[in-house]
Parts: sequence; structure tokens; C-alpha cells
Amino acid sequence: MWGVFATALSLGLISSLHCVGMCGPLILALPMRPFGMLLYHAGRLCVYVILGGMFGLLGRTIHLAGFQQWFSIALGVLILVWALLRAAGWRSARGGKLFLPLQVFIARLWQSPARGSYLVLGMANGLLPCGMVYLALAGAASFSRVDESVLFMLLFGMGTLPALLLLRISGRLIGVAARQHMRKLVPFAVVLMGVLLILRGLDLGIPFISPVLAHGPGQAVSCH
Repeated sequence: MWGVFATALSLGLISSLHCVGMCGPLILALPMRPFGMLLYHAGRLCVYVILGGMFGLLGRTIHLAGFQQWFSIALGVLILVWALLRAAGWRSARGGKLFLPLQVFIARLWQSPARGSYLVLGMANGLLPCGMVYLALAGAASFSRVDESVLFMLLFGMGTLPALLLLRISGRLIGVAARQHMRKLVPFAVVLMGVLLILRGLDLGIPFISPVLAHGPGQAVSCH
């Protein structure tokens, strides 16, 4: 199981490269001092933990119904299909009208000088549509215990911190070209996550990669 948690941390690290490439200008534009930036990221992590709990409940329900194995495989296949579609040039609409009120709310928070607004701003940004967050939530939903799902999302969020904090500290030392190169690593993380979810559902008995899953309530999960 610790191998899966290491994957969450690694996924967060690679996801942060995606964030640097996509949202770098926004991070640099935030008028924050170090304490405000920490509040902002604390807000993001809070949202990830809450979402982890919600998707953990979904995973727990699927586990009790006896479909955890097939659910993990199905998630992995969907992730790989999504990765292939992205590689072929398919792009989905981002946010649309559904997230417009949230975007307006964020714009208003940017104009607020209060420190507390940074925490709320981080929470609001954590709710914006992001493929890498969706990917992490898919992994969180594959667990049979809610606390494991919460820990998975917490580690994912912590993994996003180093690159984003470094970007803020280094400022414009990380140029546009460098951020674009960082984004090229993201597809590899997506494919790796999909493959790991499929292997996890196959019950191959491989420690940390494909442990024997419980097939119903009352059966213990073997991770060794």
C-alpha cells in the first residue's frame, strides 16, 4: 500500500510541473507575502482532503458491494483512454458556465487585502477543474478505506508544493520555455497512474504494486 502512497506523492510532484506550466503567471501575479502564500496552499490542501474523504466514501461503497477490483481496472482503462485522446489532440472545454460563478468569486478575492482571503482563495482554486486533480481523485476512489483515500489526496497535495513554492521564490527565473518543458512530463504520470490502477485491480499478488484486494465486506486486504 505504501507504494500507492508514494505514487500519490510522485503524482503531486509531476502535477505541480503541470501547474507551473499552466498557472505559473497566475501564481506570480498573486500579491502575497510568504505567510499569505502558505495560507493559499493550506486552503488547496484542505479542499483536496475533503474531496478525498468524499471519494473515499464512494470507494468504500464500491468495496462493500464487491466491485473494488473491477472498479480499479475500469478507472485505469479510462485514464489510459483519456491519455490517448489527449495525445491525439482532443481537448475538453475547461470549466464552462458551471464554474463561471466560482471564477468570478476568485477574481473578487484577488482584490481583497485580508490575509484570511488567501485561505479562501486557495480553497476556491482547489475546486476549479483540473485534469491532474481528477486523476488523483480517481486513485483515491480506488481504496476501500476512507482514511486511505484522505491520505492519498493529502500526499498528492503535498507533492504539488515544492515546484509551486519554488516558482514563487524564484520568480521569473523559471521562464516560459522551462515551464513548457515541465508540462511534457505530465502524460507519463497519467499513463503510469492508469497502469498502476489496472495492475492493482488484477490481484497479481505483487507487493506494493498489485496486492491482493478484498473482494467483499469482511475480507482483509493483503498488501504483502
